[in-house]
Amino acid sequence: MRSVLSFPRLSYGQKLSLVAGIPLILAVAAIAVLVGIQSRALAEREIQALETQLIEAKKRELRNYVTQARNGFYFIYGSAAPDDQEAKDQVAQILSAMIYGDEGFFFVYDYDGTNLVNPRQTEMINNNHLELTDSTGTAVVAELIQIARQGDGYLTHLWPKPSNGQEAEMITYVTSFPSWRWAVGTGVFIDDVLTSVAAARADVEARVQRTFYYISAITLTALLLVFGSGMALNIRERRLADAKLKKLTERVFDAQEEERGRVARELHDGISQILVGVRYALDTTRRRLDKGQDNARAPLEQGIDNLGSAISEVRRISRDLRPGVLDDLGLGPALKTLVEEFGQRTGIQTEFQTVVFRNRLDSEAKIALYRIAQEALTNIERHAAATRVTVDLRGHKRGATLLISDNGSGVDPARRRRASGIGLRNMQERIEQLDGAFRILSAPGGQPGTMIEATVPLTHLLPPEETAQSKLQTKPKESVRA
Repeated sequence: MRSVLSFPRLSYGQKLSLVAGIPLILAVAAIAVLVGIQSRALAEREIQALETQLIEAKKRELRNYVTQARNGFYFIYGSAAPDDQEAKDQVAQILSAMIYGDEGFFFVYDYDGTNLVNPRQTEMINNNHLELTDSTGTAVVAELIQIARQGDGYLTHLWPKPSNGQEAEMITYVTSFPSWRWAVGTGVFIDDVLTSVAAARADVEARVQRTFYYISAITLTALLLVFGSGMALNIRERRLADAKLKKLTERVFDAQEEERGRVARELHDGISQILVGVRYALDTTRRRLDKGQDNARAPLEQGIDNLGSAISEVRRISRDLRPGVLDDLGLGPALKTLVEEFGQRTGIQTEFQTVVFRNRLDSEAKIALYRIAQEALTNIERHAAATRVTVDLRGHKRGATLLISDNGSGVDPARRRRASGIGLRNMQERIEQLDGAFRILSAPGGQPGTMIEATVPLTHLLPPEETAQSKLQTKPKESVRA
């Protein structure tokens, strides 16, 4: 029963798309987060700078208001005595008339906290407000008087707006009339500044969100392109793979049919004719025995000789299909036997060279190299018109190499580059399945002939420990191993 938590297997194209898409998503997400953080930080610095500039402009404006007001009645204050009540009333009347805008006004407190002038909030006049605090706990009047005692300065606090009575943030500038013990000042509400700053922050947030949307759209487009390209590549590769598989299947069928035809010809031309001769000899022997003739021994001995030839032929065909010496003694003795039989059969001068391997080849590599040697010798016999063949097998630090060279007519360069023909393609595909290398070279020094080089990697050599264990488990028929 299939597990509920099991996941579907991904195809090669889907894996390729994931490999391309996931890093892209992570990279774009990191870029988007970094852009958002940097944008917000930059915007916050700009907004804070804007807020500071606006507040400083408000402060300069308040200072100018107080300076102008002071210049307007300084001629009275400058010549009045500290207890000149008439001068004080005259100045208070001037300040009460100096209102501006919808909320602006001047105020006066004595150092004891009694309000003397407040044209917008007249209910506060002649009352002591030294203990007055705003909703945040700031003792507004007490701090204004303290600032005035020190000369002048600014105070940010909350104050009820004259228009609606609701608290709002305010900046107040206050200065001192020390001879009269007065704290004179004016303030301005900065809710318009806060509104501007909040609007700027909202605009920045909206722009950051739009940036995220743009990045998301670009990412989605890129992912669609990646997946589309991956799908197109997958479809193309699958079509090519299907075409290669179809050609390979055709070549396999052709090779099978060729091998079957060869075996059939050898059975028909060799064993079948020998067995016919054996039957004829036995029939002749039987007839002579039936007639009581004394010469029945000669055809019987001929039939026995023919039967021995048939047995040898069966062994040869069996050895060609799968040589037992390859499994029993290893690749070196199998190739040596193959080369010697090739020389005896064709009359071509042959030479086999090998070096005893420190490590033994695995089964796949032995079969592949043996079949390559078998196919190469067959091609030399059929096409090369060679008089000398050399087969060299040796191991090295990169693996094992089989080198087959002849002094024949050679291979056409175009055919050598394409490795055309079933035999050459079979050699190349056998080596490629082992992740090895296959080359067809011309004889060195401009001499006639061809060299076939097949190399299997080090991964197909068994380690010494495994070789030793396998020796203990196999038959004691060790000779030259490869």
